[in-house]
Amino acid sequence: MKILFVCLGNICRSPAAEEIMRQTLKGAGLEREVEVDSAGTYGGHRGELPDARMRAAAARRGYRLTHRSRQLCEEDFTRFDRIVVMDDMNYETVHRMAPSRALADKIERMRDRLSPSKFPDRTYIPDPYYEGAEGFELVLDMLEDACVNLLEDIGR
Repeated sequence: MKILFVCLGNICRSPAAEEIMRQTLKGAGLEREVEVDSAGTYGGHRGELPDARMRAAAARRGYRLTHRSRQLCEEDFTRFDRIVVMDDMNYETVHRMAPSRALADKIERMRDRLSPSKFPDRTYIPDPYYEGAEGFELVLDMLEDACVNLLEDIGR
């Protein structure tokens, strides 16, 4: 199984989801069974580390974000089994990039993995780039919850 997480710039949400999922898999002893990666629909940050604020917030929770930003490419649609996007704008962009309808069927929203009891009013994973420290913490809370639920879904 191969999972790709996608956000806009690949410097906040998707690299955090990648590392959180990697650690979630490791905790379940499945790190060799499932490969994870991340990408962005925008290539302007290509080669950069994740945003320093996200790295700092993640580090406080024990996550080390070392992914280098890259842009989503056509090959990703055949390489990955699941393409998990952070918000509706990226969902639409990734759909437009899909080489075929069959490959577009791999695209799903991270919000669909959120526990409704914990995040009842959340319809997307917000971009913390323009928010304060609380925005990064909220995104990490949401991603931790969604990754646990995604792992449960994989197990089914």
